[in-house]
Amino acid sequence: MDQRLSIITLGVRDIAEARRFFEDGLGWKRAAFDSDAIAFYATGGTVLALFGSAALAEDAGLAVDDPALDDGAFSRISIAWNGDSKAAVDEAFTTAVTAGAEAVKAPVEAFWGGYSGYVRIPGGHLMELAYNPFFPLGPDGSVTLPPPGDD
Repeated sequence: MDQRLSIITLGVRDIAEARRFFEDGLGWKRAAFDSDAIAFYATGGTVLALFGSAALAEDAGLAVDDPALDDGAFSRISIAWNGDSKAAVDEAFTTAVTAGAEAVKAPVEAFWGGYSGYVRIPGGHLMELAYNPFFPLGPDGSVTLPPPGDD
């Protein structure tokens, strides 16, 4: 199997609220496929999907009350948005909070040499907003990882 992810799907409690956050709040554009049950957003080389938590559980063959499902406190999944500067991260953090995200950790200098903060987006998932000087961004915003062995 080749090394890639095609779609990252977040189970959210309220699809409409999550859509408002991404579309009205952050200005993201939904893909052409349109349904009240799921939303897709092109994010460079991958796609972000929003799907109702109960529908996601059913699709995976899990009972809605399965303890493996997110209880909303911390799903053990975060998504990340990388900017090209600390100022871009600060602006993204403010935009996300204004759009309805909960501020979890304001952007600060990170132990690994970058700059990042976290918000909790509608649906309960964490979103890291980061500037990583070691992972340059391409013109389309895609992350470039250094080759193996580069320190």
